[in-house]
Amino acid sequence: MDHGAVVARASSAAEDPGQLLLDTEHIRTAVLATIESIAPDADALRIRTDQPLRRQIDLDSMDWLNVIAALGERLSIRIPESDYGRLDSVDSIVAYVASRRTEESGAPPCCPAPAAAPLASAQHAVDGRPVTVRPIGPDDAALVADFVRKLSRETRYKRFMATVSELSQSKLEALTDVDQVRDVAMAATASNGQRETIVGVAHYGVDASGTGCEFAVAVGDAWHGTGLAGILMHALIGIAQARGLATMEGIVLATNSRMLKLARQLGFRREREPGDPGTVRVVRELRAGRSSPDS
Repeated sequence: MDHGAVVARASSAAEDPGQLLLDTEHIRTAVLATIESIAPDADALRIRTDQPLRRQIDLDSMDWLNVIAALGERLSIRIPESDYGRLDSVDSIVAYVASRRTEESGAPPCCPAPAAAPLASAQHAVDGRPVTVRPIGPDDAALVADFVRKLSRETRYKRFMATVSELSQSKLEALTDVDQVRDVAMAATASNGQRETIVGVAHYGVDASGTGCEFAVAVGDAWHGTGLAGILMHALIGIAQARGLATMEGIVLATNSRMLKLARQLGFRREREPGDPGTVRVVRELRAGRSSPDS
C-alpha cells in the first residue's frame, strides 16, 4: 500500500465527509491517516491490523483519546465513551466504524441527543490501573468530600482557586446533587476490591445562553501525569457535543502549566482574562471540530 496515497485519499474524504464511501478500504485509509496525524512517527506499513494498536505504536492515554476523537470528526460519527473498549486494532476500528455508518445511513438526519438522556459509565485502564468514569450523584457526597480532603494544598488551590481544606455543605451539594442536564458531574473511581474511592472529578455547567458551558476538572495527586484528567475531559466534551452545545470554556490559573498544556492538547485556544493577569480563559468550539491550539 502506498502510504502517501493513503494520507491523500483520507484528507480528501475529510474535506467532504458526506461523500465518504462505506467500503472498508476507505475507512481503513481514514483510520491510518488519523493515526499518523496523532503519532507522526508511526509507520503504517508495519502496523499489523489484527493486533492491538497500542502494543505496536507509542500512544499514551492522551494520544489514544485524541485518535478516537479525531477519527470521529474525520468520519462524521460520534463514538460514545462506552464503545472505546471495542476500538483495539485497526481491523476492529474499521469494523466498528463500518457498522456505525451503515446504521446511520438509513437513519433520519442526526439531531442532538435529548438533554435528559442518561449518562453511561465507562471502564478505562489508567497507568495500568482499572478506573471507572461514571456520573456523580447525591450518594457520592462523602466520597467527594474525602477526595477533596486528600488533595494537596496546591492541587486544591488550582481547582478551587482558594485555599480550602474542607468543602462546605453547600459546596458539597453543588458538586454532587446535580441534575446532569444543565449541571453535569462525572467521577473517576478506583477500587481496592473492598472500597471505592474517587480519584478524579470533572464538571460543567451550562451558561445563561444555553449554548455553551464552563468546565472544571481535578485529579488526585497520585494520578497526576497518568492521562486521567484527559480521560475526564474527553468524557465531558463528548457529553456536551452530544447535547448540542456550541462551546466549552474554563478559567485556569496562569501558573497551572499542566492544565494549560492539557487544554492545548484537547484543542482549546487561550484568551486573555480582562482585569486578571493571574488567570487564563481557555475556549473550545464543539460543533465545528477542534479549535486551533496555540502555537
